[in-house]
Amino acid sequence: MKVRAAVLEETGGPFAVHELDLAPPGPGEVLVRLRASGVCHSDQNAIDGTAPTRCPAVLGHEGAGVVEAVGPGVSRVGLGDHVALSWAPSCGQCSECIRELPHLCAAAWPAMGEGGLLDGTSRLSRDGAPVFHYSLISSFADACVVPERSCVPIPADVPFAIAGLVGCAVTTGVGAVWHTAGVRPGDRVAVLGCGGVGLSAILGAVAAGASEIVAVDVSGAKLAGARELGATATVLWAGSPEATAEAVRDASGGGVDAAIEATGRVEAMQAAFLSTRNRGAAVLIGIPREDAVLSLPALSIPRMERRVLGSIYGSSRPERDFPLILDLYRRGRLPLDRLVSHSLPLERIGEAFALLANGDARRVVIDLNGGAA
Repeated sequence: MKVRAAVLEETGGPFAVHELDLAPPGPGEVLVRLRASGVCHSDQNAIDGTAPTRCPAVLGHEGAGVVEAVGPGVSRVGLGDHVALSWAPSCGQCSECIRELPHLCAAAWPAMGEGGLLDGTSRLSRDGAPVFHYSLISSFADACVVPERSCVPIPADVPFAIAGLVGCAVTTGVGAVWHTAGVRPGDRVAVLGCGGVGLSAILGAVAAGASEIVAVDVSGAKLAGARELGATATVLWAGSPEATAEAVRDASGGGVDAAIEATGRVEAMQAAFLSTRNRGAAVLIGIPREDAVLSLPALSIPRMERRVLGSIYGSSRPERDFPLILDLYRRGRLPLDRLVSHSLPLERIGEAFALLANGDARRVVIDLNGGAA
């Protein structure tokens, strides 16, 4: 079948919308007619080379839509099901899955780097030449073929724009608070970086019952947005990790139990660590460059029992956490609709990334079919 898709021809290059060929789903695969896709900073990392990506590629990994066809052996979803897409389709059999770490699946991660699906090959092509997938999803298109395990059924009354964001940013931020950090009622939390993931972490901290939520950013406008979503205090970046951490400790009454870092910048990671109190944890979500090195005061790790925790996909299980998050959204406990600031058609994908880069958007959603639920 033919699909419209935004193609990144080469690292550092612009997007262009082209007509591509999309092969039918193979065994264990599903064809999803996409309705919405979030625009995530991880896509920007692919564009600028922070995360090396095979090109030409169709980016996008925050997708939601309707199942239109299924391949042989598919049993988890059926035609007409509304689904949110997960870029971490666990195999259920590798050592990481057996250890109950499906988000670190040893089968899915290598396949992502190849630019294909789980068998290493692409379902996208142009004039007979392959066009590569991104994160097993490629949601900047009318439709995509994905592994069955990437499809998480959702209620039919959930807007596709919201479901798409749950596919990455929301689950990453909320999960980092709930699962990686294990925030409990009364805990103190800091969130460094108030983009889509950081704001999701703030919403997660509010839902978890945190007593203090300190938002940190270089932008006063983003800090104002963080206040609107539940931050109890804000700190403007003070020029250095040490000065910023001191301001966070002052604002939180002596340091935080969990400092969620959502920028990928080493200086923000350092500030997160220095913001914690005894037995506090710096939870690092942001993706740094491959050559980045993090230096920390070693003595405070054993003496204060400070911890550094990595968090990918919020340490989440999509088949469990997507429905939970969306249930809380439907009950008003997680106002995820307040994250969406712009909705644009696929042809304006370049504008979407400009909004992401200049900080003028909370979250941009690409509307692929009128945005109807």
